[in-house]
Amino acid sequence: MNEDWLDRTTYPFTSRYFDLPVGRMHYVDEGAGPHTLVMVHGNPVWSYAYRHLIRGLSQSCRCIAADHIGFGLSDKPSEWDYLPQSHARNLTALLDHLQAENVTLVVGDWGGPIGLSYAIRHPQRIRSLVISNSWMWPVNGVFHYEAFSRLMGGPVGRFLIRRYNFFVNVLMRQMFRVQLDPQVHRHYEMPLRNPRERKGCWTFPGQIIGSGEWLRSLWEQREKLTGKPALILWGMRDIAFREIELRQWQSLFPSAEVHRFENLGHFVPEAMGASLCPIVEAHLRRISE
Repeated sequence: MNEDWLDRTTYPFTSRYFDLPVGRMHYVDEGAGPHTLVMVHGNPVWSYAYRHLIRGLSQSCRCIAADHIGFGLSDKPSEWDYLPQSHARNLTALLDHLQAENVTLVVGDWGGPIGLSYAIRHPQRIRSLVISNSWMWPVNGVFHYEAFSRLMGGPVGRFLIRRYNFFVNVLMRQMFRVQLDPQVHRHYEMPLRNPRERKGCWTFPGQIIGSGEWLRSLWEQREKLTGKPALILWGMRDIAFREIELRQWQSLFPSAEVHRFENLGHFVPEAMGASLCPIVEAHLRRISE
């Protein structure tokens, strides 16, 4: 992939690649320390969204952030299924390869169920969880999700995403709820600049409903996460995940530390930038005491 558009002053990390049967998965693995932070992104972003955390925390932690197949600097095969459970298998294969231990998972959007699927399968490797606007349970029958999933995951959404990169150019701006710097936005637009490489982006919306049984299977195993220290970072102006989803997380993690950001939308790590680092560092200190 031609990466002339990538500003390495803002993303100064060594690009690494893991060979999967479906293609090459790009990831960064920076720093070392007693904690391993594994950062799992959603749609339509990539590991660039975690650049501030990686730069700020890799001085004292090992920071791993991968790009799902179809996103960022990873391969974008046209014939693959792009189902979230397939992304979850890829993540597990990568983390097994990297021998990740004592993991704090940092997840948002689809990174929630994909990353927490790994946590449910390997709870002994998980030290704590950092959750921003996301979910991990079936939402079939909930109009808020049904309407979006059927529209954006159906023929109309597929057309808009393939023709106009609609998720990046329109929905993403709405979901931020704050002004997004044009140069930053470019780093989300360029990995999906080729219409033939947007299959991952238009598959995810339909799977909000289409993967209901997989999501149900995760939620039914939620007791495997019970008792894990959790930090919840919630953008209160999100048009996707709302107060009701925040309360669902709090029911699972009643002792979680919760930060509500009243003026932020969906993409908390991008919107908060480096100012999120002290909050995560404090969480890591607490779980080490």
